[in-house]
Amino acid sequence: MSELSRIIEIAKNTISLEAESVASLANNINDDFVEIVNLIHNSKERVIITGIGKSGVIAMKIVATMNSTGTPAVFMHAAEAIHGDLGIIQENDLVICISKSGNSKEIKELVPHINRRGNTLIGMTGEKDSFLAKKSNYLLLTPVKKEACPNDLAPTTSTTVQLAMGDALATVSYTHLRAHETSLHL
Repeated sequence: MSELSRIIEIAKNTISLEAESVASLANNINDDFVEIVNLIHNSKERVIITGIGKSGVIAMKIVATMNSTGTPAVFMHAAEAIHGDLGIIQENDLVICISKSGNSKEIKELVPHINRRGNTLIGMTGEKDSFLAKKSNYLLLTPVKKEACPNDLAPTTSTTVQLAMGDALATVSYTHLRAHETSLHL
């Protein structure tokens, strides 16, 4: 196989793997998703989105999308939160915590603080039996079979799936908000 063919094959496999994972994500749109949309819609406060590593980068993008579509959102770095930035979270803010495994050291340190504060915690994780999943009020399940990385290590497929779930949440929240505003004006 030529180098050109190998490059093309790897690229196509990456895109196919990620596309299949995103497509299967539709199976995880459930009652929790609907409840989360309603919580965001009915909230007078902000959505705080947190994560660590590449999940943190995805959290920042979801925050930007939510702000662009009219949902007040703020990014909170998970590691910085346990070193004083928890003050970002106000009494009635919703908190979305993103983690592929749901079991990282930072998440295990952060989640109990959020739980003690009494904020609604929404976990977005690929592991339904993880620490984050068990400690969350609501769960957005984002499992993947395999990362696109040749060593199955670098967050590739998992972050694509997290991004898609975040976009679904932001767009539905926006559409739900606009539909409600339109019905008020009729």
